[in-house]
Amino acid sequence: MVTDPFDWPGFLPAFAAAARAAGFRPFRYGTTPAGDLVAWEREGSGPRIYLSAGIHGDEPAGPLALLELVRSGALGTDKSWALCPALNPTGLSAGTRTNAGGYDLNRDYWVRVSPEIAAHAKWIHSAGVPDRFISLHEDWETTGFYFYEINCGCDSPERARRILDAVSPWFPPEPSLIVDDHEVREPGWIYHVPEADMPEHWPEAIFLAKHGCPLSFTYETPSSAPLADRVAAHVAAVKAGVA
Repeated sequence: MVTDPFDWPGFLPAFAAAARAAGFRPFRYGTTPAGDLVAWEREGSGPRIYLSAGIHGDEPAGPLALLELVRSGALGTDKSWALCPALNPTGLSAGTRTNAGGYDLNRDYWVRVSPEIAAHAKWIHSAGVPDRFISLHEDWETTGFYFYEINCGCDSPERARRILDAVSPWFPPEPSLIVDDHEVREPGWIYHVPEADMPEHWPEAIFLAKHGCPLSFTYETPSSAPLADRVAAHVAAVKAGVA
């Protein structure tokens, strides 16, 4: 059962144990004073799905949701999986958005000045472009769930609505018509062009789109809600987003 506060010292060992038990193999692509940077991979018969979390250290629901997805067996063998559950160990250890050097890692995929993102981008290049990318985040300024979609292929409003429906037991769609300076296409759904809002500050989703990933979702749960609800909502949204 998920309880506050986030147990960072226990998280990496717990995730490693669950991932190994589920047949995932680790690839250590870097290290930090607060823990290693590890990607977990498992081959399957279908498309390659990449899930990431923990790039902002004050957003613990994403890492815990990936742990729950692995433990529950929700990531089936009909897909190939790549998981990065803790992209910012020093931030997660301190509970800060930035890393220990003060960098917002999710704005560093163009310049790549931080060692974490320099190493992570190198891993992405070596691992290959996924067929779908989902990133788990939280937002302190909202009361509902919302997500960004970057789609370089066919439009599918029905899929977007399935994601929102899956999360509805925990959160309604964020009601604001402008979210983080973006107009929504429908409540809770931002249809984002594959371009960075600030040209030199690429987030992970833009980096992947620029390298050929055809579809990505960035999920945002409200940070003010109970942690257990945020985790459950992310789990439900991931299941809907990869269906």
